[in-house]
Amino acid sequence: MLSIGDFAGLGRVSVRMLRHYDALGLLRPAHVDPHSGYRFYTAEQLLRLNRILALKDLGFSLQQVLVMIEEKVDPGELRGMLRLRRAELAAQVERDNARLALVDARLRMIETEGHMNTEDVVRKQIPALRVVELSATALGYDHPTSITEVLTPLYPRLEEMIGRTGITVTGSPLAYYRPAPTGPEDETITAHAAFPIGDAVVTEPGFDVVVLPPVEVAAAVHRGPMSEAFRTGGRIATWIEENGFRPVPPGYAREVYLHCPPELDEWLTEMQVPLAGTGNATGGN
Repeated sequence: MLSIGDFAGLGRVSVRMLRHYDALGLLRPAHVDPHSGYRFYTAEQLLRLNRILALKDLGFSLQQVLVMIEEKVDPGELRGMLRLRRAELAAQVERDNARLALVDARLRMIETEGHMNTEDVVRKQIPALRVVELSATALGYDHPTSITEVLTPLYPRLEEMIGRTGITVTGSPLAYYRPAPTGPEDETITAHAAFPIGDAVVTEPGFDVVVLPPVEVAAAVHRGPMSEAFRTGGRIATWIEENGFRPVPPGYAREVYLHCPPELDEWLTEMQVPLAGTGNATGGN
């Protein structure tokens, strides 16, 4: 038999925790010395300890763990629960890493306050563009993950439909945004995922064919993940103000995805903000 200290060390828990589990009836010692009161455990009890810790890590209370242990949860069911919990934790880590990257990006932007470089912002005319598209409603710019979650799945669906119909794509994929047709105080937006198709004839149902009108824009290439697009948006906004323009309300940028490798840090996206007004006397070029 193992002393409580040895058992705690092998099970990688504290002696205090083992005493707590004993008091709850979760893990009784195999033997208690009647004279000294010392607790002793068997190596086989490490299996029960492992189950207790596994269920606790899944988020169950110790009282719930006690019921499940006594009901002898099937090992296959426990494995399934652990895999599900692992997936949830991995997703949480991914969200936390994304938030951390966003905080870093905002810190970098704060460090550049007062000397925003707008040399790469250009004024250009975008001709009318005929596209095929799919759209979905997102919660809005206050919820950037909602936009990503809504927009990202639309592109593979579009590519599959385009491949099935034999339409030839004539340019880079793009996204544009419009206020959702809901109540006046609802800030949801409609995200449109699109591919340019020129004059291709489209007879297949399932997606929309839209002609985006010609527009004058202030544009700049954003390098990196779109979660950090506010950095480039800030440069474009500074250029618009310095050159006497206004963005066309509500100021949503069109995004043209020039290069989208698996590594998000290597993405190249041209952000195009439609312009209103005539600019200042210097022309704004």
